[in-house]
Amino acid sequence: MFTGLVEEKGTLRTRTPRGPGARITVGCTLAALELGESISVDGVCLTVDTVVPGGFEADCSHETLARTTLGSLPLGGHVNLERAVPLGGRMGGHIVSGHVDGEGVVASVRPAGDAFQVDFTAPHELSRYVAEKGSICINGVSLTVNSVAGDRFSVVLIPHTLHKTTLESLAAGTRVNLEVDVLARYVARLVEVGRADATGSSDASMIDTLKRAGFA
Repeated sequence: MFTGLVEEKGTLRTRTPRGPGARITVGCTLAALELGESISVDGVCLTVDTVVPGGFEADCSHETLARTTLGSLPLGGHVNLERAVPLGGRMGGHIVSGHVDGEGVVASVRPAGDAFQVDFTAPHELSRYVAEKGSICINGVSLTVNSVAGDRFSVVLIPHTLHKTTLESLAAGTRVNLEVDVLARYVARLVEVGRADATGSSDASMIDTLKRAGFA
């Protein structure tokens, strides 16, 4: 599990095909890497298979390459890195699994004082999980949703985020990895089950509770 707080920016050194998947080499300065540990690479949970000088190697399945930007990122491109949070560690962002739900596209970038407001277009099937003032993970970065309109949503990137992550390079048309808030998924599932079982008074009560709380 991750929190969406990026530790450092790494570099995609190599991407070598292996059957339908590929092995990638990521350059970084993360200290004392251990074989088998999980690292979020631009929001994608990968397992350290080999520790190499100045970085590590990890395998990407065909599914990972097809559903995320790791299959198309140019060699030499920068990636956001975060090691898995230790038990009892500080939760500074939100709960992030590292399982990317799909790719979004930057619609626009415009200054907002010393920050930037960035508008994204999300896949239609993910839009219902994106809520104003809720959380979303973009390229491994935990962010707060500023506004939502249909399949579009916006976030504000403060100077610290721009400096510490690769999001400073976002431009219209850039594709990004999106992971919606897992809590939104569970709320949506509760609503679906409640609607499917119209005779269940407990489910109906749950729906009413979620509505009163603003989740449904």
